[in-house]
Amino acid sequence: MKLKLVITAAVLSALPALALAQAQQGGAPNAPKPTKADAQKVVAIIKGDKAKTQAFCQLGAINDQMAEADQKKDEKKLDALGKQADALAQKIGPEYVSLMDGLDQVDENSQAGKDIAATLGQLDSVCGH
Repeated sequence: MKLKLVITAAVLSALPALALAQAQQGGAPNAPKPTKADAQKVVAIIKGDKAKTQAFCQLGAINDQMAEADQKKDEKKLDALGKQADALAQKIGPEYVSLMDGLDQVDENSQAGKDIAATLGQLDSVCGH
C-alpha cells in the first residue's frame, strides 16, 4: 500500500483528488521527497486561510467523484475531474502541490512516512468530517 492510501485513510475523503490523479499517472518524477516539516507547513497553510480550506474541501468532494468515475472506467469524466482537481490544488499553493507530487517517494512504513501521515491527519476536521 502506498503512502497516499495511508493518508487517504487518515484524512478520510478530504484528501484531494490530485493524489488519486497522480497515482494513476505515476506521480511527478522530479518532485522533491517531502518531509514532516513540509507537511506541517501545508497543514498550517490550509488551516490558516479560509479560501485554501474551502479549496481543500472541494478537492475532497472531487476525490469521491474521481473514485466513482474510476470504478466505472469513465476516462473522460476522470480527466475532466482531474483538471478541476489540478486547478483547486493550484489555489492551495505550490507547497501543497509539491508535497502531493513527492509522496510517491516516501515509504509509508518508514518513520518519515508515518510522521507525514500523522501530520496530514490533522486536516481531518477542516471539512467537517
